[in-house]
Amino acid sequence: LQNVRIDPSSISYNMWKVIPVPFYLSVHFFEVLNPKQVLQGAKPVVTQRGPYVYREYRYKTNITFHDNDTVSFLEYRNLFFQPDMSNGTEEDYVVVPNILMMGAAVMMEKLPKLLKVLLSGALAGMKQEAFMNRTVGEIMWGYEDPLIDTINTLVPGLIPFKGKFGLFVEFNNSNSGLFTVNTGRKNISQVHMVDSWNGLKKVNYWRSSGCNMINGTAGEMWPPFMSPTSLEFYSPDACRSMTLVYEQSGEFKGVPTYRFVAPKTLFANGTDYPPNEGFCPCMQSGIQNVSTCRLNAPMFISHPHFYNADPSLVSAVVGLHPSKDQHALFLDVHPMTGIPMNCSIKLQLNLYIKQVSGIIQTGKIKPVVLPLLWFAESGSIDGSVLNQFYTNLVLLPSLLEYVQYIFLGLSVPLIISAAVLMVMNK
Repeated sequence: LQNVRIDPSSISYNMWKVIPVPFYLSVHFFEVLNPKQVLQGAKPVVTQRGPYVYREYRYKTNITFHDNDTVSFLEYRNLFFQPDMSNGTEEDYVVVPNILMMGAAVMMEKLPKLLKVLLSGALAGMKQEAFMNRTVGEIMWGYEDPLIDTINTLVPGLIPFKGKFGLFVEFNNSNSGLFTVNTGRKNISQVHMVDSWNGLKKVNYWRSSGCNMINGTAGEMWPPFMSPTSLEFYSPDACRSMTLVYEQSGEFKGVPTYRFVAPKTLFANGTDYPPNEGFCPCMQSGIQNVSTCRLNAPMFISHPHFYNADPSLVSAVVGLHPSKDQHALFLDVHPMTGIPMNCSIKLQLNLYIKQVSGIIQTGKIKPVVLPLLWFAESGSIDGSVLNQFYTNLVLLPSLLEYVQYIFLGLSVPLIISAAVLMVMNK
């Protein structure tokens, strides 16, 4: 128990402070092969590009212990491109939707026609089109776009940011917010459980109290002595708490594990799964609207290739092939300690695009949730870290338990002998 508390003297503390195992971010882009035809109302045809792989380093700073058995910290992520593990380079060009333009068009759909005409004229002057051909590095880490200033001038506050725009621009060299979690010093069953995030006990992105709750841990470790039921964690990237369910028991390099996976209800809509009504307005099951925590842009998250989603989402885009083996997420946890041994967390980013009256650049695009990219964050304990973990947290406890039974077994005849001697002496 002492070794799984958040305490500088515990074995797991350094593993918690600086994740010592190799972690990788693998990104797959969906290139649109027929952009001109899509503008005329055709079904999008996509092909998967990548993966583009990054070594991910995570470490905690500003670690502050509090008197109420909690500790606060900021966790930073640094990403470094791995050419030898990637299928391509960051200089590869990929044709994808013009995310800023198409997103702004849908966001402005209900605004006065004059504003939309002004935006359409400004787009024409800047030679902005519905689809763009940019490098992987630009799409991920940002590019200068005069459209940002134009939109901020026409509709102040519509996209409240300046500078470069990129899907992962806030992901690298940044932290995931101030977490305050339980240390488990007084109550080991609460170790790693989130007390607050950025000072909040719950978020305000969603329409129900249940959906706004911050449940579980920060997604790195869980309390020991886990039961084969479910586990929860709060994901700042998804702006919500997530619950994974037990699938099966197994073993990872000699260490017993429980495998947890995403239930089919994770991204279900409110009709198919009423508790998710608070995440609406919803579309088909299998995609979650995250516009409320993504600057109101028409963004959705899902499993890759719309795995476990409504079949209509897959059939609306040519080139998608959902597969459990390739696209399902999983987490293998050592149940005795609550420490993950092997994991692959996968999510897909999607953009809702459509024809918007008054903005000619949107052509005759039929409404469709178009996948932009999917990514997997994967890692597993190995090498010296695995050896230390196995020796101190698996082998020694097992030996102690075995020795305990040996002593128990030896004590029985000793007790009987003592009882017989007592009777004989009487």
